[in-house]
Amino acid sequence: MNNRKKQITDLALKLIEEKGYVAISYDDLAKQLGVTKASIHYHFEKKEDLGVAVADRIKQRLESILLTVNDPSVTVEEKISFFANRQIKQFADGICPVSSLQTDFESLPESLQKRVQDLSRFEISIMKQIVSNIVEHEEESNVDEESLALMILSSIKGAIQYQRVMGIDLLPKVLEQINRTLKNNEQRVL
Repeated sequence: MNNRKKQITDLALKLIEEKGYVAISYDDLAKQLGVTKASIHYHFEKKEDLGVAVADRIKQRLESILLTVNDPSVTVEEKISFFANRQIKQFADGICPVSSLQTDFESLPESLQKRVQDLSRFEISIMKQIVSNIVEHEEESNVDEESLALMILSSIKGAIQYQRVMGIDLLPKVLEQINRTLKNNEQRVL
């Protein structure tokens, strides 16, 4: 990806994290980059094209999380903490970009809706891989990996939203409770 195209994609991602896809415009991008709107259109003819490029960038970020998720020497609790902290550091005080795109879902062009659905499934699959270690040892476990993954993702993303609105660091408390819940489930399973 050439430098200007990367700058545009990076800024678009930042703005999506701050105010959502629907709320950004090529005018916003051009002003902040100090270029003309025509320059933005040169690299991304339609906003939909830019949205797809941003979704691809988000997927690359999520793929990088897989390296830690697949490391057997890292505990489930450490993996969840890594996932949450990695997500927080990526968008600082903004909105999780996947959550932001999910919020705008009905307003997105069809091709971008498909990308957001794929990102959502991918994010869930990562968390399912993390929690699978809890139930893989027991054949008759009552733990539904997908439901547990969704609960954890929802809790982390909810904490991020509350943090943003309330200005207090809630994620450590939420992660601590998730870890307690996982330890209780793990003890029941084993």
